[in-house]
Amino acid sequence: MKKNKPKYNQIIEAAVEVIAENGYHASQVSRIAKKAGVADGTIYLYFKNKEDILISVFEEKMGQFIEKIAHGISEKSTADEKLFTLMEMHLRQLAEDRHLAIVTQLELRQSNTRLRLEINQVLKPYLVVIDDIIKEGIQEKVFREDLSIPLVRQMIFGTLDEIVTNWVMKEQKYDLIQQATDVHEFVTAGLYEKT
Repeated sequence: MKKNKPKYNQIIEAAVEVIAENGYHASQVSRIAKKAGVADGTIYLYFKNKEDILISVFEEKMGQFIEKIAHGISEKSTADEKLFTLMEMHLRQLAEDRHLAIVTQLELRQSNTRLRLEINQVLKPYLVVIDDIIKEGIQEKVFREDLSIPLVRQMIFGTLDEIVTNWVMKEQKYDLIQQATDVHEFVTAGLYEKT
């Protein structure tokens, strides 16, 4: 499988950097190849075209992103702790990889419809993780039982997404990770079971 080949990973890493620095449309395949230290033709052994590189970047990076979050929340015992961990890790992973944050928050948004559909497929497992935390919170009787899970999921993901986009647009001039506590507090204020 191509993903086990070291050059595939080199190209993915180089693509994140080149796309973040130049924008997707201005990122030539030759520039990605040069950054990866491979011949232009080598890229086409792994990818059909530049769009395929962008989708693969998202699949690979989002796959790793979701895996880390799933592992992080598996070590927590309550839905509330899991939700905070998910929020904190979401912000931390993008704060620690500025290039990836630029690609996910800006460059992927400018893509065509087919590409957006592929991106939505890649995001599905992450949204399921959020749904599971909400369901768990309802079962624990910590979160209200009358919650609309799709709406709460959109609220959580949309809030995190917008916070990271704003941080990228403001050229990372403040500590993104520090915002996790406030985000968790604001979001969960509407989820808690009334006592």
